[in-house]
Amino acid sequence: MQSQVTVRYWAGARRAAGLASEVLSAGTLAELLAQLEARPGLAQVIAASSVLVDEVRPSRDDVPLVAGTVVDILPPFAGG
Repeated sequence: MQSQVTVRYWAGARRAAGLASEVLSAGTLAELLAQLEARPGLAQVIAASSVLVDEVRPSRDDVPLVAGTVVDILPPFAGG
């Protein structure tokens, strides 16, 4: 079942996506990531990024997504 989830992009992911956040439909994290990786410029960023689901790093990609879930795409940050 597809759920409406919010995807928030940070730093380089925001630049690659061209927006700060958006609402997409997906049943699992793997489905959502496949949608994002199909976009020009985002596949490389997604591959290098950490992904959080409701502020927790999932241990696998087949995590089900429910309505209202927030997924954060966090590319590596430079500096310290």
